Amino acid sequence: MNYSIKNYIQQGKEIVEQKLSSLYTDTNIPENLKASMEYSLLAGGKRLRPILLLASYHSFKKTDEAKTLRTAAALEMIHTYSLIHDDLPAMDDDDYRRGALTNHKKFDEATAILAGDALLTNSFELIAEDELLTAEEKVFLITELSHASGPEGMVAGQVLDMEGEMSTLSLEELEKVHEHKTGKLISFAIIAGAYLGNATETQLTHLKKFAYYLGIIFQVQDDILDVIGDQEKLGKPVGSDEENEKSTYPNLLGLEGAKNHLSAYTEKALQALQEANIEQSYLEQLLYYFGERDH
Repeated sequence: MNYSIKNYIQQGKEIVEQKLSSLYTDTNIPENLKASMEYSLLAGGKRLRPILLLASYHSFKKTDEAKTLRTAAALEMIHTYSLIHDDLPAMDDDDYRRGALTNHKKFDEATAILAGDALLTNSFELIAEDELLTAEEKVFLITELSHASGPEGMVAGQVLDMEGEMSTLSLEELEKVHEHKTGKLISFAIIAGAYLGNATETQLTHLKKFAYYLGIIFQVQDDILDVIGDQEKLGKPVGSDEENEKSTYPNLLGLEGAKNHLSAYTEKALQALQEANIEQSYLEQLLYYFGERDH
């Protein structure tokens, strides 16, 4: 697969979009609920988590990613549910997402909550009914995904984030928030792809370290872009973190300090990839992409 990383991302995005758009073509879901689910699920986005899963799989197997696609779709469904719920008045109270009305503004709060619930629960059904996976693979993936998205994973991160609002977090506390809120699903993407590609236990251990650093890198760059990013490319106002008095890496470390932190973690992530015996891979290229992206 001789593609540049941008072509690889675009190809992966098209594969994921095709899978997502086929999920609800023939169902008994009530029409309004289905419309609400698809409104957010098919609203675009970078699809970086499922693309990471594909890239991790391709680090071990270069072709035949069919057995990864339902798991990749399930991962994006959980990410989408979290965005729907994050936007609600009880949480971040946002009116727009990716330049369009948020789900509860397009429909209503009750429908948005139920659409999020439906995407979350349906994601596990998607994996459980995957005919290309063995029973052992299904149990592993469902266990890992429930842990990554649940009370010790993404949900924990959201709680820690809310508790940290309007207060100054230490660097350690800030990293704990993002390790859970953003990092756990990123970690699942890496581990799930590698597992399906038959990575060894030793490789999975090193890839967990890589995934941890990658999750922090993603958030550090997010925080940097909120200071110096292009509002048109980002699709959201720049400077909102400071306006909302959120603890961020530039706030704690200064802009140059945040950039240095990103560079240091990039080196640690690269070291973890080398220890996993995975070099010159799409994972390595995505690592740089995460740290250098402009939106």
